[in-house]
Amino acid sequence: MPMGHTATAQAGSGGLTASEHRLANGLRVVLSEDHLTPVAAVCLWYDVGSRHEVKGRTGLAHLFEHLMFQGSGQVKGNGHFELVQGAGGSLNGTTSFERTNYFETMPTHQLELALWLEADRMGSLLAALDDESMENQRDVVKNERRQRYDNVPYGTAFEKLTALAYPEGHPYHHTPIGSMADLDAATLEDARAFFRTYYAPNNAVLSVVGDIDPEQTLAWIEKYFGSIPAHDGKPEPRDGSLPDIIGEQLREVVEEEVPARALMAAYRLPQDGTRACDAADLALTVLGGGESSRLYNRLVRRDRTAVAAGFGLLRLAGAPSLGWLDVKTSGDVEVPVIESAIDEELARFAEEGPTDEEMERAQAQLEREWLDRLGTVAGRADELCRYAVLFGDPQLALTAVQRVLEITAEEVREAAKARLRPDNRAVLVYEPTEPAENTADEDQNEEAAQ
Repeated sequence: MPMGHTATAQAGSGGLTASEHRLANGLRVVLSEDHLTPVAAVCLWYDVGSRHEVKGRTGLAHLFEHLMFQGSGQVKGNGHFELVQGAGGSLNGTTSFERTNYFETMPTHQLELALWLEADRMGSLLAALDDESMENQRDVVKNERRQRYDNVPYGTAFEKLTALAYPEGHPYHHTPIGSMADLDAATLEDARAFFRTYYAPNNAVLSVVGDIDPEQTLAWIEKYFGSIPAHDGKPEPRDGSLPDIIGEQLREVVEEEVPARALMAAYRLPQDGTRACDAADLALTVLGGGESSRLYNRLVRRDRTAVAAGFGLLRLAGAPSLGWLDVKTSGDVEVPVIESAIDEELARFAEEGPTDEEMERAQAQLEREWLDRLGTVAGRADELCRYAVLFGDPQLALTAVQRVLEITAEEVREAAKARLRPDNRAVLVYEPTEPAENTADEDQNEEAAQ
């Protein structure tokens, strides 16, 4: 059986506990009992994301997320979906800069099925990976790019801002969706090499949360995952560190067919897992976290120059995090009017900091968001994996709320003053264009006349 230890409830954990174990092949296992409802969540994080990709082969991590649902050694085609959903469960997978994850929520009595399915594709996906599945999922991902990025208003904003905020050659310069050219260029052997390198038990964390018997769950995990061999050929991700401040305002104007002018900006902020990052999160919450925030009150309610205004944090562990500002203008309002008001509010906040009421409201808002995640078996399983993969300690997930509540108003003010400045942002300005005229009917009419 795997070796491990059982954690006792830590201060600030709200009574939640988790036990940690490791199989001989390196697979880390985290278990957390919760007998409130008869369900169990299985979450598997692989330590691979778009930051591990190289130039010319972007999008492989996300493509592989899709390939993992195309059958494995003992499960053909869409069998993974069919078996989980047929058993009353739900499932999905996602890809980010820093990880790829797969997850199921099952009725308790179907937990063994979910563990067997995850082990089967970890251990035997290469047996089912062929040209047909590769081409099928390549087309699916390309269509996803068209539908979610290329053919929707503001759809490529995140991609453009990321490319501005992280310089050429930086591992976070490109987003997980990848480019069309690189998706076309990916070969079956590229995919097979990618799987062999990253989809190994010693590059993964498996968490199981819910109405479980830990001893039985560990026995199943050992039974299904224990014989999968480790792989030691994974290269270290490229260094993602950058100076605290960009040093200038980077700017791009985008003329597209969009509903309204927009100002979007990405500020370089402290890396995730630090006290400074939590302070920055609180600053962004006060400034732009909802309809009670400063920027919403100023731009939407008072000035009526915008119809939407929000400020959020993209937490990143391997590179500076990004503070994401998104403002859609009202009517014919010009972007410089919006930008001037934003800089005025940021400068005032940097000098004065949050009021006691704002601080209390922001901490309560982040506390509620954290508790919402930890309060569901799926959310807790995901957070346990996240802290294990990115920070080496899943127990940190159980005390994250307490760390946010310990941040002071002065730390929030200092975070804003140090980072929320014009010389530390990449800016995207959207200017609407007139809809392109549809000349297809005219051309057809001319041909018919001839």
